[in-house]
Parts: sequence; structure tokens; C-alpha cells
Amino acid sequence: MSDGSPADPVRSVALGSDHSCVPQRLALGRYLAALGYRVVDVGCPDGAKVDYPDIAVAVARRVTSGDCERGIVLDGAGIGSCMAANKVRGIRAALCYDQRTAVNSREHNNANVLALGGPLHDPADLCAIARTWLETRFGGGRHVARVNKIMAIERGGLS
Repeated sequence: MSDGSPADPVRSVALGSDHSCVPQRLALGRYLAALGYRVVDVGCPDGAKVDYPDIAVAVARRVTSGDCERGIVLDGAGIGSCMAANKVRGIRAALCYDQRTAVNSREHNNANVLALGGPLHDPADLCAIARTWLETRFGGGRHVARVNKIMAIERGGLS
């Protein structure tokens, strides 16, 4: 697990949304690209109806494959996408609703997928939350043991 040190900056982000958040996803993608991130847009196409679990899993698989260091997924509230992404082995998805929760999810939980409720925020807030989340490093230290316990659950531990 990366300790989130400055020598390991995030360079690539998988980005996806269901049909309810296409404008937000496109705006967020442009913003992140302008900041210098390689943005891998996994959809959905404008106007296409999709089920949010399909997009959340596509984003999560880009992260677990190593193609992207982090992932961001948007749906109506962010809840369903967060649940779906967390079913993918190796994912620690966090539903964040402001910059404080974004910082906490990274510093304490080393979240690798960010779930957002697109329609619940204005575009500037979505961009600020995403940027904060991408720029926040994992705190390490006492949090390592806790993150390891979370990951042990996937392996059948802590049941």
C-alpha cells in the first residue's frame, strides 16, 4: 500500500457517472485535465441510460488494474456507486459531501475511489471536493493498521 508520500503523486484518474450526472462529470473532467491529471472517462455517453453499478465497477477496475491511481464516480446521491465500487476487491470507496470528509477519507482511510452525488453540489463544490481529495495524502502511522483491517475483511478476516 502506498504511504501517500509526496514522491508518489496522483497522475491519473478514472472518472465515470450515470446518466443523471453527465454535465457534472464532463465539467469535472475538464477541470481535472486543466490541473494536469490524465483523466480516463469511462462514461456514460451523453443521453445513454446506464445503471450506476456498471459505471462504478468500471471506475473501480481501472483503479485495481493500475491503469489509474484513483477513481471518481458520480450518481444521483453517490451512495449506490459507493456501495458498488466497494464490492470490487482492493477498493476503498468513500462517499464525500464536503472537503472535510474528502480529507478524512484520504488521511485516515486511504480511499482510492471518491463517490459524489452530482446533483447535490454545484460544479465549483464538486471540483473543490475532488481536488482536495486528490491532493490529500494518506496519513500512515496509526491509520495503517486500521486500513489493513478494512482490507482483511475482503480476505475473510474480522468476520
